[in-house]
Amino acid sequence: MIKYLIIDDEHMAHEIIKGYCDMLPNMSLVKHCYDALEALDCMRENTVDLIFLDLNMPKLKGFDFLKTLTNPPKVIVTTAYKEYALEGYELEIADYLLKPFGFERFLKAVNKATQVKASVPPITPPAENTQPEHIFLYSDKKHVQVKVADVLYIEAAGNYAKVVLRDNTLLVREKISDLLVRLASSDFIQVHKSFVVAKTHILSVEGNRIQVAGHSVPIGKLYRTNVLELLKE
Repeated sequence: MIKYLIIDDEHMAHEIIKGYCDMLPNMSLVKHCYDALEALDCMRENTVDLIFLDLNMPKLKGFDFLKTLTNPPKVIVTTAYKEYALEGYELEIADYLLKPFGFERFLKAVNKATQVKASVPPITPPAENTQPEHIFLYSDKKHVQVKVADVLYIEAAGNYAKVVLRDNTLLVREKISDLLVRLASSDFIQVHKSFVVAKTHILSVEGNRIQVAGHSVPIGKLYRTNVLELLKE
């Protein structure tokens, strides 16, 4: 099991990284840290194998934090500033992810970091053929069997999620990240912090909106890379 730490002062960045890690096996979150000092306290009491590190943070900058560690774990930098890449590699980071980044690039970085340890095999996404054609969703005090191919998109709604199907909508008490694990994740794409869309039901992409079977879904800035990668397929 790879124990990881997210160090970033932006809540949205935590959501994206945690969501991606939840799609992979053998990844265990130690803690969400919103500044480097909080991370230092955490690492005094916990074993950490991998750090996702932002650079521009209050109190103590990312690389300054890294320089204080005598025996640092593997580090993947996640930042919007490409000009610090050279300094990062001089500090022997595993990889440098420029925000926004998609799942494929994220997976490459994680594999690069974990392959250094001979005892840890490369991580691969869940196999497509292991995903069921149907899943049961608990909605309105009953378990409803849903055909995965009928799911148009999923929308976060507080502690719930709206699963929009071809002919109806279900309100379930699950997070989007948890639903992605249960669905055939390769057939779905996260386009916004609150929206996941079925690739086969996308009719068109225009500007910052996606048309899905008569519904208009927004594209979030941090997820635009996911959409651009889809358009290249």
